[in-house]
Amino acid sequence: MNREGRVLAAGCVLWRRSPWGDGGLEICLVHRPKYDDWSHPKGKLKRGEEPLAGALREVLEETGHSCVPGARLPTAYYIDPLGRPKVVDYWAAEAGEGRFIPGDEVDRVLWLAPAAARHRLTEPRDRQLVDALLDVLHRA
Repeated sequence: MNREGRVLAAGCVLWRRSPWGDGGLEICLVHRPKYDDWSHPKGKLKRGEEPLAGALREVLEETGHSCVPGARLPTAYYIDPLGRPKVVDYWAAEAGEGRFIPGDEVDRVLWLAPAAARHRLTEPRDRQLVDALLDVLHRA
């Protein structure tokens, strides 16, 4: 948290080309049993941690994958479940090597086509990030 009482966090919209079939785009979603929700990998920043470094750390911790960061995506502003204002910085990130291992914080991951990911995400603000990723990749 910073001195204004905001929770600072960062994450990525993690994507890859499907290893199966047509090589279409897939987006990684994580399931958090504590909240029983589906979201993009993200988490609170450690004291003094830069947002991008925190985002890459969270992706690795939650999905088991390294990643290559790309374009900055829109920042999310909302009130967390404890009633605190939260600010989450996001980046597009292409998945690298890795293997998911279930844990207490994240017990499942799914790689889904964009339309299916948009449908599965719990929070509408996370659906907007899928659209932002598609815009960035389309322009690249």
